[in-house]
Amino acid sequence: MGVAVGINRYDYLQQLNYAKRDAELIQQFLRTEAGFERIFFFTDDSPDIGGKSTRPTRANLRRVFLELFNQPFMGAGDNFWFFFSGQGIRHAERDYLMPLDGNPADIEETAIPINFVTERLRCCGADNVVLILDACRNQSEKSGEGIGRQTAEEARQQGVISIFSCSPQEYSYEIEALQQGAFTTALLEGLGIQGKCATVERLNQYLNLRVPEIVRQHKNARQTPYIIAEPVNKSHLILVPRYATLADVSTPEQLEAELRKRLAS
Repeated sequence: MGVAVGINRYDYLQQLNYAKRDAELIQQFLRTEAGFERIFFFTDDSPDIGGKSTRPTRANLRRVFLELFNQPFMGAGDNFWFFFSGQGIRHAERDYLMPLDGNPADIEETAIPINFVTERLRCCGADNVVLILDACRNQSEKSGEGIGRQTAEEARQQGVISIFSCSPQEYSYEIEALQQGAFTTALLEGLGIQGKCATVERLNQYLNLRVPEIVRQHKNARQTPYIIAEPVNKSHLILVPRYATLADVSTPEQLEAELRKRLAS
């Protein structure tokens, strides 16, 4: 099971071009490649579910977190994925996701604390919760620290596998030539036939090579994704079973050499 959120048309923030498309592609991957039977999908114009709006406003997103995660509904061996593509802001030492109606002038009342998200996700009962955040898009905040530091610490404490599109001081780029974000492009490559990254560890290796390559090529800039997977055994979690091989227990050096070979081919 999973949740995919992508927001282009913000009420009070810089508009984005491809966050919605990124979420659509992730939803498609989860359904067709990962075999998820149920995915909650929130974008600017996503259809209602059971008569309830899926526009990614603060009220709608909080409703899902409070209603869906009020008691465990998954079990041992299950995976739950949460993907967010949009704006994120660090305020008063806390990381926030900005919903469609999030107002930077009133963050505490209109945004969603990421620690609230991780706490609710852990309530689902799944062994493995995967949090994927592509939310460092506010260029006006680029001179300060973006989201990531507090969320990474929360992830360690909660045991949530957290995948960040860039480091806290960096910006996450959208690439017009690709009609996608650089991070989601690399993420879907890594999880798909090109990267065949079956595990968290292998995906981390792939993203660390591929995202900077895409951003250098198209923007001549720097973007460094990273993954928090603790306890350490979480790094060996199988994300895409169809690509699992003996190489999944290889050393990091062997993995990097193999990935460079694939990217060059």
